Amino acid sequence: MEEIATIILAAGKGTRMKSDLVKVLHPLLGLPMLSYTIDLSLNGIKASKTIVVVGYQTDQIKEKFNDPRLRFALQEEQQGTGHAVLQAIPFLQGFTGIVLILCGDVPLVKLETIRTFIDAFREQGAALSVLTTVVEKPFGYGRIIRDSEGWLEKIVEEKDATEEERLIREINTGIYCIRAPLLIDDLKEIGRENAQGEYYLTDLVEIARKKGFRCSAHWVVDSMEVMGINTRIDLAMANEVLRQEKLKDLMLAGVTVVDPKITYVDRTVEVGRDTILFPNCMLQGKTRIGERCIIESNTKISDSIIDDGVTIRTNSVITESKIEKGASIGPFAHLRPQSEVKTKAKIGNFVEVKKSVIGKGSKANHLAYIGD
Repeated sequence: MEEIATIILAAGKGTRMKSDLVKVLHPLLGLPMLSYTIDLSLNGIKASKTIVVVGYQTDQIKEKFNDPRLRFALQEEQQGTGHAVLQAIPFLQGFTGIVLILCGDVPLVKLETIRTFIDAFREQGAALSVLTTVVEKPFGYGRIIRDSEGWLEKIVEEKDATEEERLIREINTGIYCIRAPLLIDDLKEIGRENAQGEYYLTDLVEIARKKGFRCSAHWVVDSMEVMGINTRIDLAMANEVLRQEKLKDLMLAGVTVVDPKITYVDRTVEVGRDTILFPNCMLQGKTRIGERCIIESNTKISDSIIDDGVTIRTNSVITESKIEKGASIGPFAHLRPQSEVKTKAKIGNFVEVKKSVIGKGSKANHLAYIGD
């Protein structure tokens, strides 16, 4: 089986986000957006090389993703997708396998979809393949032009398309498979004679065809899965898709979610079976909740460990704390960082605990502050 190397495009600022933070670091269900694509490469397809092309806020991205398996290529000036991929080429010297090009702002694409895409690419014997989908409103996207036999003929960007081409609803997702030798050779031939004056990666299709290679397009039915995030509206839509997937996984594993429409659980949170999550609870970060717990409404738990059989009553806030078996917290309790509540202890109404240990079976029933 041929090896796979992944190039992840993550150099853009994301101006439409209207933010001082680079787009790929915006949080998505508790993780930076870029986490999803990196995880897909490192732990999903297990690529032999994972190269992240960065530009804006490079230091912040490297600090957030401090993994020895990653290689970072710097695109100092953003001159198009072709130029971005060109920066990754030094890391591909001597590599002869398949290069998978992903986008750091397309976080919803599933591992099964990528595997199917790669398998189809191999079976068709194509030199290059692009992942496509059909959308109702294709404005702004590159259009897929196929020949009479269905092979990919070219990809035309919105600003360069004719009126007839703009009517096409099959669009480029920005995800490609290409054989490494072809990529390395053909990138040198990309020009910038287009409406935006940029080096388009899409030009590789016409370059490959002129050399006699076949190019293919693999269609994804669910266009939401390959949605690119450009605005805060897109971010909210993606967050909702991931949130419902997380809650579905929890329910199938034996967790009761009373109302999935208004329950918020980060991707990184673990919850044990027979635990009940009531509406409007929010579980964040590295939180781990045991079995047979009750988490009542309007509760926020962040980066905390909750053992089996614990009850967290309504309107409680718990941050970076540990609660042992059978304890009861709240209502209206506040556990600040480095608090420990031992087995069967009770923290009651309007009690605040900070950096303290509440012993086994102890009670602070109401109106108390226990700190340091």
